[in-house]
Amino acid sequence: MSSITVRNLDESVKTGLRLRAARHGCSVEQEVRQILRQAVAPEQSDAISFAERLNRRFVGLEADDLPIPPRRPARMSSLGLS
Repeated sequence: MSSITVRNLDESVKTGLRLRAARHGCSVEQEVRQILRQAVAPEQSDAISFAERLNRRFVGLEADDLPIPPRRPARMSSLGLS
């Protein structure tokens, strides 16, 4: 294995990497390795299941932050009731 050093990294990028690593439950170093692996890997979209592609797409989404509209009663006419 070899190693690299990245100099002059913006503090916001470093913070983002720390947060992303924490969400994935790993070290920043491990997270950066995964990001680099994905960046240079050949496209394998056919080999990845639809569920996995969805999971990768929405991995950082916090569901608690999504707005939930208030519930409304069902219309009686749509239920066949008068």
